[in-house]
Amino acid sequence: MAAGDEAAYRVFYEAYFDRLWRYLLVVTGGDEDATREALQSALLRVVRHVKVFPDDRIFWGWLTVLARSSLSDQRRKRWRYLAFLDRFTRHAEVQQSATAPAEADAKLLSLLEGNLAALPAEERQLLEWKYCESRSIRDIAAALGTTEKAVESKLLRVRRKLKSAMLIGLKDE
Repeated sequence: MAAGDEAAYRVFYEAYFDRLWRYLLVVTGGDEDATREALQSALLRVVRHVKVFPDDRIFWGWLTVLARSSLSDQRRKRWRYLAFLDRFTRHAEVQQSATAPAEADAKLLSLLEGNLAALPAEERQLLEWKYCESRSIRDIAAALGTTEKAVESKLLRVRRKLKSAMLIGLKDE
């Protein structure tokens, strides 16, 4: 087999395949998929690294070491893959949660724009002066020819009206 003789590999296969299968089946606790993967990997290692051993007992010991290391490598590879999937899933969740507030903000802004458009022109103008143009209550009162207290009261009523309309719109969300 060390010289690459295919007939020698067949003899090895007939003599050790079932024995290695049973050994790995016990080591894996009956997991046939893990046994199959580890056995395949162990057989490849045997073909690549086979050498002459003084007796069958030492050869079997070498085979079991190859089989256990193949199983460990398979488990490590599976753990890395699952860890990668976990990181990928968390990254996707972070990306999704990052876009979710943007979508929510867009919906909220759309709802606000719709409710502002539904307000009478004088109420909308009052909100624009105060919150878009950052005008003071004194300036707004002077522009409207009224008192500061009247402007504050009117702003309070308009904000409550807008809040009520927004809450009704958000109830459907």
